[in-house]
Amino acid sequence: MECISVFDMLKIGVGPSSSHTLGPWRAAERWIKELKDSNTFDKVEKITVDLYGSLSLTGKGHATDYAVILGLLGHDPETIPTEDISKHIEQLKQSCILNFNGEKSIGFNPKLDIVFHKTFLDFHSNGLTFNAIIHGKKQSSTYYSIGGGFVVQEERKLAKANKIIFYCTFPYPISNGVELLKACHQLNLPISGVVLENEKSIRDEASINSELQRIWNTMLDCMYIGCHTEGYLPGGLNVRRRAYDMHQSLKGSAPYTTPIEWLNAIRNTEVKFRQILKWVSCFALAVNEVNASLGRVVTAPTNGSAGVIPAVLMYYLVIENHDGNFDDIKRFLLVAGEIGSIFKKGATISAAMGGCQAEIGVSSAMAAGALCELSGGSPEQVLVAAEIAMEHHLGLTCDPIGGLVQIPCIERNAMGAIKAINACELALDTDPNNVKVPLDKVVNTMWETAKDMNTKYKETSEGGLAVGVHLSDC
Repeated sequence: MECISVFDMLKIGVGPSSSHTLGPWRAAERWIKELKDSNTFDKVEKITVDLYGSLSLTGKGHATDYAVILGLLGHDPETIPTEDISKHIEQLKQSCILNFNGEKSIGFNPKLDIVFHKTFLDFHSNGLTFNAIIHGKKQSSTYYSIGGGFVVQEERKLAKANKIIFYCTFPYPISNGVELLKACHQLNLPISGVVLENEKSIRDEASINSELQRIWNTMLDCMYIGCHTEGYLPGGLNVRRRAYDMHQSLKGSAPYTTPIEWLNAIRNTEVKFRQILKWVSCFALAVNEVNASLGRVVTAPTNGSAGVIPAVLMYYLVIENHDGNFDDIKRFLLVAGEIGSIFKKGATISAAMGGCQAEIGVSSAMAAGALCELSGGSPEQVLVAAEIAMEHHLGLTCDPIGGLVQIPCIERNAMGAIKAINACELALDTDPNNVKVPLDKVVNTMWETAKDMNTKYKETSEGGLAVGVHLSDC
């Protein structure tokens, strides 16, 4: 049975992309481990890296080359000071000497030794191959970044079946909505309770709480940084940060100096009806502006859609329930993670495989379902909320201008968050017995839509807005 932990779905990393940045970074780490396990690391004389498909076509805009370099240098995306990233890259560009895993110096010229191929490998659109010269002979290992920071090495025969299996020993294995509801009824628990029981089978509850708190702290820090940073995003589009200006117009005069104090200050601010949408949009924009500038975010389920879940959770804490606490945050994240895993098992969370419906659509469904449980919805209504959110993202293409996770990606997070809240409200007023489209049907439909979608609309910057709007227009 395929099992995915909530901590597989919600991972801390560096922007701007989970599949194009975090995934290749983790792939470099795995390759180093592979070399060490085979006792060949110390024998490496030369390194080159080949990027294929979407990793090549939008790799520059997604900092894929930077991610590969940082992984080869031995840095961890969860802990590296993000302000040091440009320093490490510039040092390598100037010296052309790679301190491989921080252990040995190898000649490496990023301009020549990272090769961008426009061809696609058979298994997945995001393929990369690490090559090592050992005793004058080349040894290669190929990895696939399949979305959300997941990295695999798989046989091509599994490609068309979308079979990437994560084995585990969950006591209540779940692959779809029907099985999730069955477990809820069997245990007489809400969805968050079932997910917690599964998580407790692989780690103790104190560890679960600690990691969920760390995830939420990262989300809160990200929103805080985004709301307090002005200027323009890197990459050449000259996109002005908007969260700062929106926040200035909304925040009022309550004093604060930390993210927690900031959250409480917003809770104590009188929010008018029209401002609710602005606050939610502000939170979402803030996260993805941080993401676009190589900041630290949480994949939810991807970096490109990282703003939806924190924005909706923040909405609950500052608008819906001023008494909301860690228990609410915990339930929200557990439900969101489980819904995301259902989409990953039954469809995809990779824009390179399914377009933006696989990122913003899934994140909106995750947030809608999680908000629904906190709002008193039954497990059945939670799945209705997730279904509604995805249903109205079906067919959404991934067409980033300039290959950057900026236009239309940042605004789409704001729209996905608003849709999630609306989907929750609709679900709370819905009798699940009268639902015509169950969650599992929309998951299947999303995957069929993904397979039918033209490749140019799957994170290649070869269709849609990416070609309809020229860089000179920006």
